[in-house]
Amino acid sequence: MSRLRIFSENEPGTPQLSSSDRAQIANELQRIGVIFEQWQASAPVAPGDAPEKIMEAYRADIDRLIAERGFKTVDVVSIAPDNPQREAMRTKFLDEHFHKEDEVRFFVAGSGLFTLHVEDKVYEIKCEQGDLIGVPDSTKHWFDMGPEPSFVAIRFFTEPDGWVGHFTGTDIAQRFPRYEKGQAG
Repeated sequence: MSRLRIFSENEPGTPQLSSSDRAQIANELQRIGVIFEQWQASAPVAPGDAPEKIMEAYRADIDRLIAERGFKTVDVVSIAPDNPQREAMRTKFLDEHFHKEDEVRFFVAGSGLFTLHVEDKVYEIKCEQGDLIGVPDSTKHWFDMGPEPSFVAIRFFTEPDGWVGHFTGTDIAQRFPRYEKGQAG
């Protein structure tokens, strides 16, 4: 189940808001310029399917987003729990960073935890199958795919070098909970 928790940046143990209502999640995130949508496939897809089949199942939404936002490249990334590079891949995104373009991801399958640091608040968004998140450029954030990552995602890019992570050097990401798929809530 998708979930949003909002914390004060100084109180990582006490959420000020916790919701699994997708409409409320979208409304709260819209206030900080973040897009949160749900998409439905036009045909059945599953992890392991060819990227072309996956993108064709979501073609109408992909084309709409490209037209609205000017993306130049779209791809599919798939990460399984048995990936030998899973720990390195997880670690790469656990520190607070930002990008010089929007980070837009659609979860075809599986899940991941996006955590955004906006002003004095921390927004923790658990994204699952069917969720699209669009994080505006220069928004400080981190992403946790969990110790046994399992997801298929469609990624959108404007420029090849825009998705380089610019790390802030702060320790804020270490103060907040990590994504463990077995956790309740």
